[in-house]
Amino acid sequence: MTSRRRRTRTSLTSVLVALALAVGGYALHTAGIIAPDAEAAPASTAVPTGTDAPTIETEPGAPGTTRASRTDAPSATTAPSATDADADADAATAATARAELAALPVKGKAPATGYDRVGDFGTAWLDVDRNGCDTRNDVLARDLSAITRQGPCRVLTGTLVSPYTGATIGFVRGETTSTLVQIDHVVALENAWRTGAQQLSQRERESLANDPANLFAVDQHSNAQKRSGDAATWLPADKSFRCTYIEHQVAVKTKYRLWVAPAEHDAMARILRTC
Repeated sequence: MTSRRRRTRTSLTSVLVALALAVGGYALHTAGIIAPDAEAAPASTAVPTGTDAPTIETEPGAPGTTRASRTDAPSATTAPSATDADADADAATAATARAELAALPVKGKAPATGYDRVGDFGTAWLDVDRNGCDTRNDVLARDLSAITRQGPCRVLTGTLVSPYTGATIGFVRGETTSTLVQIDHVVALENAWRTGAQQLSQRERESLANDPANLFAVDQHSNAQKRSGDAATWLPADKSFRCTYIEHQVAVKTKYRLWVAPAEHDAMARILRTC
């Protein structure tokens, strides 16, 4: 009898425990703590890998640090290259030249009567900047590479890449060799005389004849071929230099209050449209 009572009590206790566990489990399931299918639930939740999902990656060279990135994000903007900066500067220079050309008076050339290179523009070459060196040696030192000198000014040797042709010329000072490299007036002095320089003072004309902006060291053939021609009658053989050449002509004519002839103006405008 006693044994039967113990078994009944044990059975009753087991039933109560099972009932309590069932009720507790139902409560946990209702609260969302236990997943409905524990075996199907992943051990961890993966981050979506679509193009809109940020990813975390270790910063190169910085262990332990991270940065967020997007696979569809644009790459970092790099600083402008030297080539881009040069292109911007060239475009700005050409725009200035076009504006200055539009402001220059356009009319026919005056007669060349009375033109005297030395009398009107001074002896070649003066030292108008008072640096102790004449203008020819200043330009040779500026435009030639690998130069040697005698004293502080006199250029004895060097190498020129002529801007008018692109040809390389070895310069050696001497009676028969110096003339292979010549100094060209971008706005020829006779052209300047016929387009307004007659109205300048002697000092202004001497400044024009020795202005570095109006001078290039060039090959002998180009200088002899050009003579006193303007943009309508002569342009550098090297087409890549023509923009620079015309920009200098316009700047010089603007600085010294000169004018341009109709054909000269049209030739300048045509070149500047391509710059």
